[in-house]
Amino acid sequence: MAKAHKVNGSSGFPKDLKLPNGRAVVVRLLETGDAAGILAFARSLPPNDLLFLRTDITESDNVGEWIANVEKGNTATVIAEADGKIVGYASVHSDQARWTRRVGEIRVQVGPSFRGAGLGRHLAAEIFRLGQMRGLKKMAAMMTPDQAGARAAFEKLGFQVEALLQDWVVDRDGRPRDLIIMSHDLEGLSDQINA
Repeated sequence: MAKAHKVNGSSGFPKDLKLPNGRAVVVRLLETGDAAGILAFARSLPPNDLLFLRTDITESDNVGEWIANVEKGNTATVIAEADGKIVGYASVHSDQARWTRRVGEIRVQVGPSFRGAGLGRHLAAEIFRLGQMRGLKKMAAMMTPDQAGARAAFEKLGFQVEALLQDWVVDRDGRPRDLIIMSHDLEGLSDQINA
């Protein structure tokens, strides 16, 4: 296990992680120089994985904006690397509006060859920890009802459904789809999640 050290005011990174399937990954904070790696990761994802992302992370301008938000402190992102390539990430995005600044939206994406081994849950737990360190009090995640695996993973972390919004998003074929909003109160979360 690598020694953890303090990076950008957040202790504990990088971390060496051995997944149950025997694969090794390094989990660390996203840095300015990671734009090309994020683009390569995003462009390697199946089209359905990109369907409902808030921004198209296969576009370099959007990745640049994401990294700028990390630098401004509006977003925190941890990435997982294996063999020098990004294989997953988790982010928490904060709105700077006065009434919602203590709420963060979590987004997690893991490459197909690393799914089912606990990497997504580990990345989510790291983001919870960073959200707590930032003073966030509530986390939210959004998904479509057919994303059963994502919903189950968030339920295991203690998330509960807050809302089902009918016909809220549109898929690539122009069909309306429902959107589930799940949330979790961060206060006391460290007792429930073991990264």
